[in-house]
Amino acid sequence: MIRAFQWDLARQVERLDFLIAQLPRYADWGYEELYLHLEDAVEYPSLPGVARADAYRTRDFTKLVTAATRAGIKVVPIVNLLGHTQYLIKTPALRDLNELRAADDSPLERGQLCPLHPRTLEVTEKLLRDMAPFCTAGKVHVGLDESFHLGKHPLSRAEIKRIGLASHFSGYVNRLHSLVQPLGLRMGMWADMLALLPDAISQLPRGLIAYDWYYYPFPRHPRMELHNFADYDLAPALARQGVEYWGCPMNGGFRHEPLPVFGDRLANIQSWWRRCRQTHAGGFLVTGWEPQRLAFEMPMVVDAAAASLWLDPQIDDHAGLLAKGFERVFGKTGSRQAARVALACDEHAFAGYAKWEVNDRWDGLAGPEGPARADRSARFFARAAKQNLPPPFTASAAFNAYLAARESFIRHAARTVQKIRRRHVTGQARFVTYYVTNARSAADAFGAEIEAGRAAARAMWARTRSSRVRSPNEAILDQDAGRLKAWKTWLVAVAKDSARALDASPVHGRWQLTFTVHNPAPALQKILVEQQTVDGAWRTLAERFTIEFRARAARPRTNSRREFSVSVDTPARRLRIALRGVGEVAVSQVILTDGVITLHPTDWPVRERRPLGTAAPTSGLPDLHLACNVGVLDLLFHHAADLATIPPVQS
Repeated sequence: MIRAFQWDLARQVERLDFLIAQLPRYADWGYEELYLHLEDAVEYPSLPGVARADAYRTRDFTKLVTAATRAGIKVVPIVNLLGHTQYLIKTPALRDLNELRAADDSPLERGQLCPLHPRTLEVTEKLLRDMAPFCTAGKVHVGLDESFHLGKHPLSRAEIKRIGLASHFSGYVNRLHSLVQPLGLRMGMWADMLALLPDAISQLPRGLIAYDWYYYPFPRHPRMELHNFADYDLAPALARQGVEYWGCPMNGGFRHEPLPVFGDRLANIQSWWRRCRQTHAGGFLVTGWEPQRLAFEMPMVVDAAAASLWLDPQIDDHAGLLAKGFERVFGKTGSRQAARVALACDEHAFAGYAKWEVNDRWDGLAGPEGPARADRSARFFARAAKQNLPPPFTASAAFNAYLAARESFIRHAARTVQKIRRRHVTGQARFVTYYVTNARSAADAFGAEIEAGRAAARAMWARTRSSRVRSPNEAILDQDAGRLKAWKTWLVAVAKDSARALDASPVHGRWQLTFTVHNPAPALQKILVEQQTVDGAWRTLAERFTIEFRARAARPRTNSRREFSVSVDTPARRLRIALRGVGEVAVSQVILTDGVITLHPTDWPVRERRPLGTAAPTSGLPDLHLACNVGVLDLLFHHAADLATIPPVQS
């Protein structure tokens, strides 16, 4: 069984000298192949408009592949040729290849390749020929994962109507295979679309490689999120078709996570190692995705820990595996302590959309939950950042300390808004002054937290990337600084005129709608709050995917509950809670408050859970319905009686 690892260079360009220096280490750890996820991070000489400004030039990419060969590691480029092809669609000259069209049949600016566009095979052949010299493992990986827009183009719809979706997909796989074969290469693809379209398997070309991926622990078989985490098993059908089967765990963080959730990652790796051995898989590939928000060495620790599966098979506990990982990357001194701290970080992980939305808006933390949990996390990470840990770990801990301190600060500030408003309407000017003064002091102190967070973000980034490029984490801090400035401006206005406390602020709207979302059967749901405009249209005020990205939530049945809060300018216009995507949720504890008056929906007891959506399908490729609502809960409040007592909004 081949042991392989992956670097995702599509999100950011790592320093070439750093990457080259790591290759002999990976070889020492027993890795034999390197998969490179590229998109527009490299030059394609045949398509000169695709590569982005900071992409690896051909000579630099040649150096990387040559260094891998010198270290005894073979390279497999990943060239996405269906889903995740925005790197092509963004190029004006290639935009017409988009599967997604406007009403006038013009291509949209975002989407994926249309398999039947007259130019698709021409473009894909150019990409494959440009990458062929770098395929030192004799293989090229063409992606094809998460191709959820299949069948949207008129050409695709017509073919699917004639031969079916599975044959439409497998036909494209076969056409790509016919392009790869003359290059003397084997073709690989991610296997998730085969799990969604199992009838396509019998139509695949022999000799293909299917890379099965799932990034949570599992007892025997991987699971499909779109099917409410139902088990699936592709190995028998692929074996009958002569398709080689690989298993693929993941080493790092999801989306906006600044640290891997170490225990989940190791459990996922162990699950796949067992499955690969049981199925006699052709290979075991530890993938890495979206590392741009992490210190690059932290997922490397997980790669190094995974190496103990074959180097130290007697070690099977997470603390022992991680200690070996830290030892291999940073040296033996302090490796056990680093492993203990890393596993403890999991309890405070910045994971899931419910956490991440604060990067985009601060009013989402104005619900009933207090700051106690965030305070505990801030103290934990602040202590970790002061320990004698490897520098990338201490920088990561310091940045996590900032994120937790930010949540605590915002929750305190939102409560302060409500306190000030209550004191204003009851004429307690002395208390208004007291709360405003304290809030301004807290805001000044949080300014120092932002600068500490900025230093940590730079340290995480600059160790392996160009210091001339700003990191995504620094962009978050810039936005936070802007919101802090707006919060200070609001406090200054209230200090001059307490009636301004009724104005909206960055941490609390003029009104705040809050409710609880219950997600007992996870799939791919998206919650929205919409308000009707004067002309009768519905405007989205806030939206959130329900995905948790934690092992405990990646099961068919969970006890997941998350608070949802969004600012509302006026309760005089109709509000509703909507659902998009796949699956169902329930909603309870709906309140609308300005901090003084609290309104409840009519005929809806606070604790009553009302369902929204329908059960996720158990098979097939579902329509994700991300552009339209699949369920709506209208919110009707006792406006006339209650609003008469609400103080007017001050201009």
